[in-house]
Amino acid sequence: MKLRDHPLVNYRGVRNWPPVWTIARNGIFKTVKGEVGVLRYVYTAEGGISNKCFLLIHYQSEAYTGCMIFQEYSFCTQIAHFLRDHIGRPIKEIGDLDLSSTL
Repeated sequence: MKLRDHPLVNYRGVRNWPPVWTIARNGIFKTVKGEVGVLRYVYTAEGGISNKCFLLIHYQSEAYTGCMIFQEYSFCTQIAHFLRDHIGRPIKEIGDLDLSSTL
């Protein structure tokens, strides 16, 4: 099953892949949507205390941040570890990855 299609990749019934990508510069916010850019960094609080996973991508020479929120803390941690293994890959390719054997 592809990451984008996994039933736990949502929060309260709303799909969270791909996240909405946001950048703030000089007080102006800009957003882009879709499987764009290249993954550069993944952050989540370890120890099962957060259900949020923050991603940093580079897209069109700028750095954007996205946030994925999950209902289950443990799944959030698993996704964060999975995504860290794919830093440097395009977001589109990551969405195509098969999660069924790894999670």
